Amino acid sequence: MNNKEVLLTGVSGFLGSHTAIELLNRGYKVTGTLRDLKRADSLRSIISKHTDNIDNLSFFQAELLDKEVWKEASMNKDYVIHAASPFPRELPKDENDLIIPAKEGTLNVLNAAKANNVKRVILVSSISTVVYGKTKAEMDQVFTEENWTDITNKTDTKPYIRSKTIAEKAAWDFMEREGAGMEMVSILPGAMLGPVLEEDFGTSANIVIKILDGKMPAMPKIAFEIVDVRSVAQLLVDVIEKKHAAGNRFMASSGHMTMKQLANVLKLNYPDKKIKNYEMPNFLSRFIALFEPSLKPILLDLGITRKIDASKAKRVLGWKPITKEDAILDCAKSILNIGIIN
Repeated sequence: MNNKEVLLTGVSGFLGSHTAIELLNRGYKVTGTLRDLKRADSLRSIISKHTDNIDNLSFFQAELLDKEVWKEASMNKDYVIHAASPFPRELPKDENDLIIPAKEGTLNVLNAAKANNVKRVILVSSISTVVYGKTKAEMDQVFTEENWTDITNKTDTKPYIRSKTIAEKAAWDFMEREGAGMEMVSILPGAMLGPVLEEDFGTSANIVIKILDGKMPAMPKIAFEIVDVRSVAQLLVDVIEKKHAAGNRFMASSGHMTMKQLANVLKLNYPDKKIKNYEMPNFLSRFIALFEPSLKPILLDLGITRKIDASKAKRVLGWKPITKEDAILDCAKSILNIGIIN
């Protein structure tokens, strides 16, 4: 045991539960926050299958917008990993329903951590805080952690992207103004795949589910950065342990892939499944999105390649992510094992 205590917000999420496993396996004591403690028993039994240190896991009920509860939650903690984030499966009517909890929740956690002399806060942000809000001319650039999404450009951003960007910027502003004595690191993952641990899974896994069960008539012409959720969890714990990580943003990606390439990986490995791997024209993707709300957010990426250089985490921290192919296949295998699809 290393006796260090970590507060992990959003422990029931796809990334949250994998991060709890990584922390427990490295000997940390973990307090995971839940909006509802009714989830605690089922979550404990899921996590216990992947670690021998389940006795070091406890739960704490907390809502992002409840200022006071975070002061109690972060008491006597050495580190905080803030992985909780509002991520709706469908877009809310008013974007402030996303932006306010994302920003205020992050500031509530930081204020409480500061008040309790927490050493370091690790913020889970997103690659979307880097690569959007771009003009046509800027699209040719290769983006790094030095770049930020321009939230004033409404044509190349969506509410979720703006909420993540606003929340992360607010966190860095807080650190500059009031963060003396505390350190922060932000991790910016791409689309997270990898093993689904239960039926309540991350939104990115939906991509694999829809392709595997043959519900996608054809693939939209979009591409995105893919990363294995286990590699992101590993990175979150690495930046607790590596002193020189402080004050940095790190993108987390195993590489770029089109929907067609992703479908090809699945088709090759599941020849008996009726997987469609041809691409549909962009006008058809736009038309389908009128009836399929979950497709709306991806329209920004139709026919566009956003290039990034995500080598910083590998270079600075020695991070070695699981390959994107393994992330896809382990995701598919878990979906079939759990019985999410037959």
